Amino acid sequence: MSQRRRLHRSMFFGLIGLVHLYVGVRLVPALLSAPWLAGLLGAFLLASVVLMPASMLLRRQSGSGRARLAVWAGLLCMGLFSSLFVLTLARDVALLARAGVFLLSGSLWGGPGLVPVSAYAVVAAALAMSAIGFFMARRPPAVLRVDVPLAGLPAELHGFRIAQLSDVHVGPTIRARQVRAMVNVVNRLEADMVALTGDLVDGSVEDLADHVRPLAQLVSRHGTFFVTGNHEYYAGAQAWVDFLREAGLRVLLNEHAVLRHGGAPLVVAGIADYGAHHFLPAHRSDPAAALAGAPPGAPKLLLAHQPRSCVAAAEAGADLQLSGHTHGGQFLPWNFFVPLQQPFVAGLHRVGRMWLYINRGSGYWGPPTRFGVPSEITLLRLVPAGPDQGKEQS
Repeated sequence: MSQRRRLHRSMFFGLIGLVHLYVGVRLVPALLSAPWLAGLLGAFLLASVVLMPASMLLRRQSGSGRARLAVWAGLLCMGLFSSLFVLTLARDVALLARAGVFLLSGSLWGGPGLVPVSAYAVVAAALAMSAIGFFMARRPPAVLRVDVPLAGLPAELHGFRIAQLSDVHVGPTIRARQVRAMVNVVNRLEADMVALTGDLVDGSVEDLADHVRPLAQLVSRHGTFFVTGNHEYYAGAQAWVDFLREAGLRVLLNEHAVLRHGGAPLVVAGIADYGAHHFLPAHRSDPAAALAGAPPGAPKLLLAHQPRSCVAAAEAGADLQLSGHTHGGQFLPWNFFVPLQQPFVAGLHRVGRMWLYINRGSGYWGPPTRFGVPSEITLLRLVPAGPDQGKEQS
């Protein structure tokens, strides 16, 4: 590990310690009227400040049972602590506003009991959010059905069905059992093709091959197509590309295939992840190259992990881009940051003459929690556009 990387890691882990200290200072003294609760919270914060960094260090080495247990513990702490931190921050903003009201009006709004009561409320709300988030993350993804209207769609392609999985994140907490369950759901849909739009894994081929192999059982008329996400590059992208090809998946790296469905052509193109060139220069994401030489007039579907590839994809002539990456925000506070990086967060959007659909993720990243953002397997159906649906929109 380089000296710069060690420095960045030390600074990041130091920041984790500081935010834990902040939560402890703001909540534990306010809970001293219930010593058992103050003690439990203090013990949790001490455990969390150790287990969270440990889970990050061990998540790439989670083949052993002990390492997986440590990762599970750290990720559960991360989920609960995220809720505690956000709610503590919101509480402090509210208390600051209360102090402002007091200074302006001379009346003690809310009474002195607001400080301990609000601390109890933060702990209770954080526990509730974590429990709900865990349930939502660990339940099987629901099937979301979406019609996409395309102008000039050949009659033979009316009703063409695409099953999309994205951001499965097979790793320490998502294993073969969950992958088989997703495969069974997709196979029951009897789709015409399956699209896997990146971030399939969080670990090496050596550790996760057996847990990814059930994807070879995906069944559709035209097969399964895969594009890389950023997490493939953290885990050894070329090894995963080779493995998935051997498993029978069609990996598209800035290239396309032409499907013949009822005699009509459909172009299925795929690009490497938006930032792939930082890891493998030969994988630089290139929508124009992916669609070069495609049959003119044929509908063009582009698989691209990150939504922010959409501008280049639209300029290259794609009619529909399928993406993931955002997880729909997944849980607080990350849902506030996704729009700073991506043009759209979830669902169906228009970019010029192109449609963009963003899957909220079939799995989850990091803590096993989803709060208000359910996972999904998407079944997209191509339908002919109405008179106004093929027009360009800004």
